[in-house]
Amino acid sequence: MKATVTLSSPRETAQVNLIEHGMVLEALVGTPLEAYIKTAQAETPNLVDAPVIAAIVDKQLRELTYKVTRDVDVRLLTMRDSDAMRIYRRSLVFLLVAAVYELFPGCRVVVEHALPNNGFYCRLIGCPPFTDEQLAQLEAHMRAIVEADEPIGKVQAPLAEAKAYFEARGDDDKLRLLENREKDYLVLYTLRGQRDYYFGYMAPSTGYLRTFGLYSSPGGFVLRYPNREEPNVIHPGGESPKLSAVFKEAEEWLALLGVQDIGQLNQATENGRARELILVAEALHEQRIAQIAGEIARRRQEQGVNLVLIAGPSSSGKTTFSKRLAVQLLAHGLKPYPLALDNYFVDRDQTPRDEHGEFDFEALGTVNLTLFNEQLIDLMAGAEVRLPHFNFYTGMSEPGRLVRLSPEHIILAEGIHGMNPDLVPGVPPERTYRIYVSALTQLNIDRHNRVPTTDVRLIRRIVRDARSRGYSASDTIGRWPSVRRGEKRWIFPYQENADVMFNSALVYELSVLRSLAEPLLLQVEPNTPMHIEAKRLLAFLGWVSPLDDHLIPDNSLLREFVGGSILSDYVPGEGRR
Repeated sequence: MKATVTLSSPRETAQVNLIEHGMVLEALVGTPLEAYIKTAQAETPNLVDAPVIAAIVDKQLRELTYKVTRDVDVRLLTMRDSDAMRIYRRSLVFLLVAAVYELFPGCRVVVEHALPNNGFYCRLIGCPPFTDEQLAQLEAHMRAIVEADEPIGKVQAPLAEAKAYFEARGDDDKLRLLENREKDYLVLYTLRGQRDYYFGYMAPSTGYLRTFGLYSSPGGFVLRYPNREEPNVIHPGGESPKLSAVFKEAEEWLALLGVQDIGQLNQATENGRARELILVAEALHEQRIAQIAGEIARRRQEQGVNLVLIAGPSSSGKTTFSKRLAVQLLAHGLKPYPLALDNYFVDRDQTPRDEHGEFDFEALGTVNLTLFNEQLIDLMAGAEVRLPHFNFYTGMSEPGRLVRLSPEHIILAEGIHGMNPDLVPGVPPERTYRIYVSALTQLNIDRHNRVPTTDVRLIRRIVRDARSRGYSASDTIGRWPSVRRGEKRWIFPYQENADVMFNSALVYELSVLRSLAEPLLLQVEPNTPMHIEAKRLLAFLGWVSPLDDHLIPDNSLLREFVGGSILSDYVPGEGRR
C-alpha cells in the first residue's frame, strides 16, 4: 500500500518511553523529566521499589531536572543503582553544608572519608566539634529543609564570578582547584541562597533526601546514608578501630606532605615539588612495611608465627606489597615462602554457583579448604609436601612441585579470603598474622567533594588490564560491578579481623594515572553503559595536573599498575631454600 504523506505543523509535545515499564507519557516540549516520572508513579504506585533519583535518557545519564525537548527512551535509576546513589549522597552533603552555614555561620564542613557502614566522617573548620545538642539541632534543621522540599537549582557562572564568590567566602580549597580550570565557566548548584561546586549531578529538591542520620564521632561527626540494598533504612555504624587508625595515619601523612586536596597536589606538581613528594610518599610506605615486618619478626620469636595471610580488594597492590614485605622479612633473617591460594582452587565443575546459577569464583567454596589446611600444617611441621597447581585453561587441579620448608621459613599466603576466619580453622590463631591491604584513603577534590577509593582502584585496574592483559577500558568497567559484589560479600565484612592494615594509596598517583588512563577511557564506545562510567572518570581526572611516571621508583606499588616494576618477576627467597 502506498504511504500517505501530508504536511503538518511542528509538534508542541514530546513523548517519554519508560522502556522497562511499557509506559509512554506525553507533555509539552521542555517539561522536566521529573514531571513525567511523577505522573507515571501516580498512575502506577508500585512502578519501582525504591526512590527514583535520576534516569538514563537515550543512553545518557540525566538529572530529573532535565528538560525533555524530543521523544526519548528512558530507564529510571533508583537508589538501588550506583549512579543514583552517588547523586543521593552528593545531594545529602549539599544539604548538610547548607544547614551548617545557616545554623553555625562561622563553621565550615570538611567531608573527610567514607566509613564501612555507609557514612561520611566529617569534621569542622572554624569552630570546635559539635556537641550532642548541636548535632541534634543540626539534624532537626536538615529535616525541616527536607520537609520544605526546597529546590536544588543549577547555574552556569562565569569563572571569574565563581572565583570571586569563593574568595569572599574564604573557600581557599575551591580557589586552588580552579587555578587550572580550562573552561571559562563553572556549574554551581544552589540551595536556599547558598552556592557551591559539586562534582556530578544533584537531586532536584531536598524532598528526595529523607533517609539520613547524624552521629557523634571523636573529633567530628558522621553523616549516615542508606545502602543500595536497603535504600530506606539507616543502620547505625559499628566501631572500626583499625580502619580509624589508618585514617588518622593518612591524615598525618598528608599534613607532613603539605598536600590535603587535589588543588594542593596540582600546586606541588607545578611548583617543582613532584620529585620530593614522590620520594617522601614512597619513604612513608617503606617505613610502614618495615614496621609490619618488624612486628611479624617479634611475634615469630614470641608466639611462633609462621603464616602471614595477606588480603584486600582488587587493585590494592597486594602483589607488590607482599614482595616488599618479603624483602623486609629477609632483612630480619627470615625466609619468606610465597604460597599462592589460587593453586588451591577446586575443579571448575565443583565451583559454587551464585543465585543466578553462574559460577561464583570469589566464594570461599572455590578453595579446597581441607587440602589447604592439611598442607599448611605439614609445611609448618617441616614435612615434604607436593603442592597443587591449578590449570586455568582446563579448570582442573594438577600435581605441582615438591616442597619442604626449614624452621626459618615463614609462609606468605595472598588471597581475597585471608581475613576470613573460616579459611584456616586448622592453624592455631597465635601462629598466624593477618594483613589487610587496600587503597584506604585518597585525596579529595575539595572539602565537599570526596574521591571514592573505589574509583582510584578502578582507574588502577583499567591501566593495568590494558597493559598486561590486553583488556579495553570498556572490558574492565563492564566487569567491575561483579568484582565489587564479590568484595562486599567476601572481603569487606572481615577487614577488621586484620592484625594490621596497610594503606596502599599514594598521594601523587592520580597525577601519574591520568595520562595513562585518559586515552583508554576515550576509546570507550559512546551510547554504551560503560561510556557513562568512562565519562565520569574522565571528568574527574580532568581536575588533576598530569605527571610523567619516570620519577616513580621501580619498587613502588604503583609500578604494579603502570609497569616497570623491578619486582614483577621477583620470587621472594628464590634460591635460598
